[in-house]
Amino acid sequence: MNALPDFVRLDDDAVTLIVATAAGVPVVLYWGPRLPGLDPAGLALLGARAEANASPRVEPPLALTPQAGHGWPGRPGLAAHRDGRCWAIYALLTAVEATSDRAVFTSVDDANGLALVHDLRLAGDVLMATTTVTNRGDTPLTIDHLAAPVLPVPGFADRIIGFEGRWAGEFQTVKAPRHMGSWLRENRRGRTSHDAFPGVILAEAGANERQGRAWGWHLGWSGNHRLAVDTLSDGRGLVMMEELLLPGEVRLATGESLASPTLYAAVSDAGLSGLSQAFHRYLRARPEHARLRSKARPVHYNSWEAVYFDHDPAVLADLATRAAAVGAERFVLDDGWFRGRRSDRAGLGDWTVDAAVWPQGLAPLITQVRGLGMEFGLWVEPEMVNPDSELYRAHPDWVLATPPAPQLEFRHQLVLDFGRSDVRDHLFAAVDALLRDHPIAYLKWDMNRDLSHPGGSDGRAGARAHVLGVYDVLDRLRAAHPAVEIESCASGGGRADYGVLARSDRIWTSDSNDALDRLGIQRGFSRFFTAELMGSHVGPRRCHITGRVLPMALRVATALFGHMGMEMDLREMDAREAAELTAGVALHKRHRALIHGGDLVRLDAAAGVNAFAIVAADRGEALLSYTMIEEQRGYFPVPLRLAGLDAAADYRVTLAWPAGLRAESPLFDALRDGVVLSGAALMQAGFQPPRLHPATAFILHLVRE
Repeated sequence: MNALPDFVRLDDDAVTLIVATAAGVPVVLYWGPRLPGLDPAGLALLGARAEANASPRVEPPLALTPQAGHGWPGRPGLAAHRDGRCWAIYALLTAVEATSDRAVFTSVDDANGLALVHDLRLAGDVLMATTTVTNRGDTPLTIDHLAAPVLPVPGFADRIIGFEGRWAGEFQTVKAPRHMGSWLRENRRGRTSHDAFPGVILAEAGANERQGRAWGWHLGWSGNHRLAVDTLSDGRGLVMMEELLLPGEVRLATGESLASPTLYAAVSDAGLSGLSQAFHRYLRARPEHARLRSKARPVHYNSWEAVYFDHDPAVLADLATRAAAVGAERFVLDDGWFRGRRSDRAGLGDWTVDAAVWPQGLAPLITQVRGLGMEFGLWVEPEMVNPDSELYRAHPDWVLATPPAPQLEFRHQLVLDFGRSDVRDHLFAAVDALLRDHPIAYLKWDMNRDLSHPGGSDGRAGARAHVLGVYDVLDRLRAAHPAVEIESCASGGGRADYGVLARSDRIWTSDSNDALDRLGIQRGFSRFFTAELMGSHVGPRRCHITGRVLPMALRVATALFGHMGMEMDLREMDAREAAELTAGVALHKRHRALIHGGDLVRLDAAAGVNAFAIVAADRGEALLSYTMIEEQRGYFPVPLRLAGLDAAADYRVTLAWPAGLRAESPLFDALRDGVVLSGAALMQAGFQPPRLHPATAFILHLVRE
């Protein structure tokens, strides 16, 4: 056997990862900003520690998979057993394969009959990492949990930024000081969830959007998950992320393997915005993203908040005409088009056009939509079934259930068991027929309830099998219809992760189209996702969820910075609102290459203000968004400093939106015609925003002279 290297080093332009092997297991010695020309042995010496009182003489290693057999005092990265035996895993490194940007570590535990493989790869500045366990024994091996590779956290990373939320209030950031013990998030809803997004950020003291070191982790998995930030009494810290397995979900036969979901991790010395930019660069470099760059992201019109289930072909044809007139490029027919679907109480599962409402089918509407220069999109919810449906009456055994426990009432629907091949084949055929029979360019794939009783027909837990089954159907649809775009929607942002993004082109961020709520939702979303993936719509004058009445200028300014769309009854607009919406859509189209390709720089603004910029890669152009959410405590808002510009350049700054902004300000009077200001002054001194009413936004356009 070839001798194992003492250290393995991976480098990218801005990141270095060094893994040590002296403990007999792979241990991350350093993961952070690039360290050129460093001797890893010297780095190991810098971190060496003496024996502590009342502690082991040699510390149990914080390995990529911490193991019980090594005496690890915290939660192990793998819990496995054979009917209660062979549980104290003690795998030792046997092989290392490494290139400049990828390393694979193989460890074997002969006594307990298993092998561990850790696959680490730098993709740009993002580390992609998986753990795979293989049963090498003669009897089945039950896996209770398997973590993705575990990365250490330095002691000076003392602030935790996590995510919580609810329906219509996703991606809310919460901050907490790091403490001894565990900071824990678990999700058992069967989808990514609204309340426990599988991501976490750690930052050093003093870090903000513009500066300081920050680390981020995301688990690319669309189901149950667990993430923890652990700090031991010896001061060592780690982040552990894993798929949360239900009892008995994984039992490996001899020779079978289980791989963890992929962990995506990044680190930046350029603050929290720099961390987000690392994740954004990774997403934009994926092969799957190339289809989004092949054409401009079309502006949507979605019918839901205009008509809900009340479908009338003449009304929808009128809405299509109005949508095209204000600049929409894609018309999406939402829920209510299929057989028996007059409310949410019936019809799910019967994916054929309702002839009672659409006597000529969808063809006349689609023909009109395409004739108006728009693509046609359609809403579907294939994972669900109403008890009042032909499908359920024919196959009541096709749903996930845990008898004799009664099903929870949840939007009058049940979850089909996508772990069954017959269910997957039936639903693939139904959606495939729709795509073959109609020129559909886009599917809004929705999922409107949790997996409350995820039991399969064999009596075993089936949450994991369901997610893998959904992936399978999406993969098959993508292969059969490669030009069709698919949106991941789950009552809004309940299925938002890099796992589903490998099979979809857009995420519906939230069912709330309230522009003020959306600012916080979209800010949280932007921590890990790019603007072109973020469904963001101009909602109705009165938000159907919050009841707030908000001006068109604000609704446009908020929706403009994502994959823009409209979801409102266009018939309610007066002439002024229609003209303003048309101008806002035109503004988005004028700048969407920058919005969908530039660097996001979130700005550290005063309380009650939301501010950010999109800056071109060459720093020659930028858009600044500023929204006054709440009344300021003082007479004047706090000056705002920009970031990400070229300090050595001058910029011509103009007011891009809204045209009719009323602001008593000498600066804003000058901005209407354009004023030349230095990048250094804008970043170091900042500018004085005008006094504004709450719920007022403006957008500035900066172009390098």
